[in-house]
This record gives sequence, structure tokens and C-alpha cells, in this order.
Amino acid sequence: IGLILKKLHDKYRITDRLLLGFGLFILALVIFLFMSHQYWGMEVSIAALAGASIFFTVGLVTKKVKLNLLQEEIDWQTLLFFMFLFILVGCAEENGLLSLISDGIANLSKGNLTLAIILVLWVSAIMSSLVDNIPFTATMLPVVAYLSGQVPGGESGVLWWALALGACFGGNGTMIGASANVAAIGIAEDAGHHIKFFQFAKFGFVYMLISVAIANLCLLIFLS
Repeated sequence: IGLILKKLHDKYRITDRLLLGFGLFILALVIFLFMSHQYWGMEVSIAALAGASIFFTVGLVTKKVKLNLLQEEIDWQTLLFFMFLFILVGCAEENGLLSLISDGIANLSKGNLTLAIILVLWVSAIMSSLVDNIPFTATMLPVVAYLSGQVPGGESGVLWWALALGACFGGNGTMIGASANVAAIGIAEDAGHHIKFFQFAKFGFVYMLISVAIANLCLLIFLS
């Protein structure tokens, strides 16, 4: 470990502490805007673009940042993948596919809390492993709010836990289930390690099923 740390220290040595401090300030500003974007009435994308624009402008003016090298470090393949993935998910949402699934959960539960927990948890997990979990979770919010008020025992908040755990654990199932997976696959690709979709799913989906099963047991025992 000491040898690895030494190599990292030599390769990524801090050469400009002033620029580092400014970068940390911009990072803190972007995180603050992420947390308070609703108060300012802005999209989170505006916060990210604002931070990048400020840092890019300062680097361009001061010439302390080698912009050509910075652009080479950007993983364009991963960024384009995210763009097209969100387009596909947006099409599914606009065409009513996600709403159809959420309405089906509400109809199948029929006022049974145990059945509602199982449906919300497992459908969220499976769908989150196949599409991005953010639009699916946003679509499920009014459904879970409705079920929490209509199903006896739902006022305890157990269905919200089912949605959160299903959406989070479901992202481990496939390489497109979570943004972190896609980013990690891109880094591995750049390092010369090609990971195929089913190669990832062969391990990820099994661990996803195990983690969701444990979460299901915990929800039924402790929260319902």
C-alpha cells in the first residue's frame, strides 16, 4: 500500500496550492447550489454548468490550467452514453410506460400492506437495474404517497423505505443500473479492461437479488 501511495503522490503531486484552494471553493459552491437549488429556482444542471464555466474561465484567463490536457481527460464515451440513456428513459416516461408500471403496483396491492411492500421493493429494484432510477423514482413518488395513505399501516413510512431500498439496491444489478456503474466501466475501459454487459450482470444481478431479499425480510419484520 505504501508503494502505491508513493506512486500516486509522485504522479499527482500538488503543484499549485492556490489553484487547489480555488478548485475546492468552486466544488463547495456547486455542492451548496445542489443542496439549495429549489430555493433559487434552478435546475441542478445549472449549478454544475456554473461551476464548470467559472473554473474553465479562470483557467482560460490565468493560463494555469492546461485546457487541452483537461479536455483529453474527459470520458466522452461515458458522457454520450448517459445522454442517449436519458433520452431513451425520457421516451419511456413520456409514452406512459413508467406510469403504467406504477399504476399496476397500486392496483395489484389491493390494500394489503405486505403485498404493497413486496411489489414496491421488487418492482423498483428490477426497473432500476434496467433503466435509470431517478425518473422511475420520480414517477413512483405519487403512487407511494397514495398507497401510504390508503393501505392500513402504510402511514409508518415503510413503503418509502421499500422504494428507496429497491431503487438503490437495484442499481447494482446491471452496468447501466446506476451512474456510478457506468463511470466505473468507463474508467476500466480506459485502463484496458473491457467489461461486457452480461459479464457484469452475472455477478451484479445475483448480489442485487440477495441484497433486495435481505431488505425485504427486514422491512417485513421491523417496519411493517
